[in-house]
Amino acid sequence: MTSVPLRRRHGEGLRALVWLAPWLSGVSIFFVYPLLSTVYFSFHRYDLYTLEFIGLDNWRYLLQDPRVPTSAANTLWLVLIMVPATVLFALALAQLVVRLKAGTGLFRTIFYLPSLVPMAAGTITFVFLLNPSTGPMNQVLAVFGIEGPDWFGDPGWAKPSLTLLSLWGCGQLAVIFMAALLDVPRHLYEAAAIDGAGPWRQFRSVTLPTIAPVLMFALVTNVIYALQYFSQAMIASRVASGATDSPGSSFTPGYPDESLLTLPQWLFHAGFRDYTMGYACVLALLLFATSMIFTLILLRHFRRAEEVS
Repeated sequence: MTSVPLRRRHGEGLRALVWLAPWLSGVSIFFVYPLLSTVYFSFHRYDLYTLEFIGLDNWRYLLQDPRVPTSAANTLWLVLIMVPATVLFALALAQLVVRLKAGTGLFRTIFYLPSLVPMAAGTITFVFLLNPSTGPMNQVLAVFGIEGPDWFGDPGWAKPSLTLLSLWGCGQLAVIFMAALLDVPRHLYEAAAIDGAGPWRQFRSVTLPTIAPVLMFALVTNVIYALQYFSQAMIASRVASGATDSPGSSFTPGYPDESLLTLPQWLFHAGFRDYTMGYACVLALLLFATSMIFTLILLRHFRRAEEVS
């Protein structure tokens, strides 16, 4: 009597494995295997040609590398400053467009267009727009009697300049927020208005709890994006410094004064310029662990917020 249910359970388990096989294969090939390989190579001296086991030497050098604290601090700045600024600005744009009585489609298109510009072209254009000598930004500021800074040439202004670039290209996130705001039931606002809630109270008590899943998605994805920040910072550094790829030229990322040096850039430099792949794997694992920590903190925070609400 008990063998039939047992066979049925085994059959259901096999069918479940068959349906899960594509997902399991993808996770194993594109996540588990690369992760285990990264851990393996982190204990070796590897230059793409020779492989030598060196134990914890790469991990010890992580604590001695002077560029790690600098690149980690710059990356953390992007996470704590650029990500909240971008998300809040996109949410403000979405709130503005949703409340417009006319021209919603036009403004949605205008705000979304910058996200269609290729990343390299947009970054190069932005560096030239903020050029202190020939760029129109400082010329416009001069009309109002304001002396514009050396945006990408001053270490104190380099990261804020990248933040401006991020704000300019946040149209895709703004469109996502627009869809979330339009999905908030209107009767909730009407009920809140009847109870005497003003615009700010409605936004805090109705809008934010309703769009919380979308807000969490935006924060998590943008935090991971900031931890992987590479192309814009590298291109801005190269263009602002005037570096070229001509034979014999050398370029250390992070211009000016390592203010734009991020962990992904230093990882790339260690792996593909210095050919210390083992140490690059250590940096990759550091980035992976940091991404997991930030993601878990955000998920836990939103879970607590939902329990309170």
